[in-house]
Amino acid sequence: MTAKVSYGSVEVGTELPAQSFRVTRATLVQYAGASGDFNPIHWNEKFAREVGLPDVIAHGMFTMAEAIRVVTDWAGDPGAVVEYGVRFTKPVVVPNDDKGALVEVVGKVAALLDDNLVRVDLTAMSDGKKVLGMSRAVVRLA
Repeated sequence: MTAKVSYGSVEVGTELPAQSFRVTRATLVQYAGASGDFNPIHWNEKFAREVGLPDVIAHGMFTMAEAIRVVTDWAGDPGAVVEYGVRFTKPVVVPNDDKGALVEVVGKVAALLDDNLVRVDLTAMSDGKKVLGMSRAVVRLA
């Protein structure tokens, strides 16, 4: 019989509190200003459609940053994240209305590592589609 390994109350399968965030066209403009990423696929419907997108899409790095908030809020310290990576699987399409797009993020502890580190796997969905794949963070627990 194998012993169940945990770090305090954290064990494999521990679910992090889920979060949702809205992305509107105004959000995209604010992010473009902060990041310097003014690619027209993030603000110009005509251009986005001409390059084969269904509409304006959110910046990938913005989506990635919002998703990791599930982990940083749970850990209580953004500096606890020692590694984070994702694959962009589908774009977050942002309609030109007051609601925008909704991105829903859930996380679960997938592995306990050495030195009080855990791997958290995240799932980010928008409009019923997975928008981030292989979304994983390594977190140092306090």
